[in-house]
Amino acid sequence: MEERKIGFFDKYLTLWVLLCIVVGIAVGKFLPAIPQVLSCFEYAHVSIPVAILIWVMIYPMMMKVDFQSVKNVAKHPKGLVVTCVVNWLVKPFTMFAIAWFFLFVVFQRWIPATLAHEYLAGAVLLGAAPCTAMVFIWSYLSNGNPAYTLVQVAVNDLIILVAFAPIVALLLGVSGVEIPYDTLLLSVVLFVVLPLIAGIITRTMVIKRKGKEYFEQVFVHKFDRYTTAGLLLTLVILFSFQGETILRNPLHIVLIAVPLILQTYLIFAVAYVWAKAWHLPYDIAAPAGMIGASNFFELAVAVAISLFGLQSGAALATTVGVLTEVPIMLSLVRIAKATRNRFPRG
Repeated sequence: MEERKIGFFDKYLTLWVLLCIVVGIAVGKFLPAIPQVLSCFEYAHVSIPVAILIWVMIYPMMMKVDFQSVKNVAKHPKGLVVTCVVNWLVKPFTMFAIAWFFLFVVFQRWIPATLAHEYLAGAVLLGAAPCTAMVFIWSYLSNGNPAYTLVQVAVNDLIILVAFAPIVALLLGVSGVEIPYDTLLLSVVLFVVLPLIAGIITRTMVIKRKGKEYFEQVFVHKFDRYTTAGLLLTLVILFSFQGETILRNPLHIVLIAVPLILQTYLIFAVAYVWAKAWHLPYDIAAPAGMIGASNFFELAVAVAISLFGLQSGAALATTVGVLTEVPIMLSLVRIAKATRNRFPRG
């Protein structure tokens, strides 16, 4: 079987994220006027500069989703059942439970209760947002079925439109965090609904004019650099606001990462073992596990910033999710490929 390799920039994304953290902290420390000016541009608690950058990230990802593939769901229903149940009935609640246990019990000595609530909110946002973009990379690297991965992503995008806000509201309400519901719904519309509609329109128009092969091989790749640049610039802005918090509590980055990492491995194991028990072929089982383990961190970061602000602990927690995602997912790719012979062939 052909061994697939990740691109140089994507492979070392964690390194670039670390560099953005350093640059952002330096900007906040030595050029405080920049975050002060940026904080003036807000609407309904949504940062306009960050919203633009988030759009730069999400819009190209939404174009890649082929919603016509939803019609093929009936051919392989078990894999989709695994994905949907794990993503929406298991993952958000295990994330809440694991994060709450570590932040309020194990780490209560080092994290004040106020910050613990904010970190928990960020963890919940990550847990309620299954991946809709990077999962294509993880599926490709693990030799997953690309067509079925599209089905999984398409269905998850449809579910996230109606389930993300209620689940977040439920879990954050349980945790005692006050929720500005108007801002939450505005964030979902702004960062999911509108880019999704724009992506569908763009995909349809380009394929109609120049064909599907041109769209998939040429057009979508024109946006690759902009997507990554949008992510990194967002992190620089985010950490320019988080600089003082990080410098005062550098240990918190490590403490936040612990439940996020454990949650990732747990969710992958649940989906992957379930797929094995159901005798699903490897090329469907692998992406089923990857999509639950990975997070739609662009949406989580965007909603955290919109709900709680750039300087909040929730925004910091979602950013730690970005920091830990790439190395963990690469390790899961290696685990999946090492165990693929235990599954029936697709």
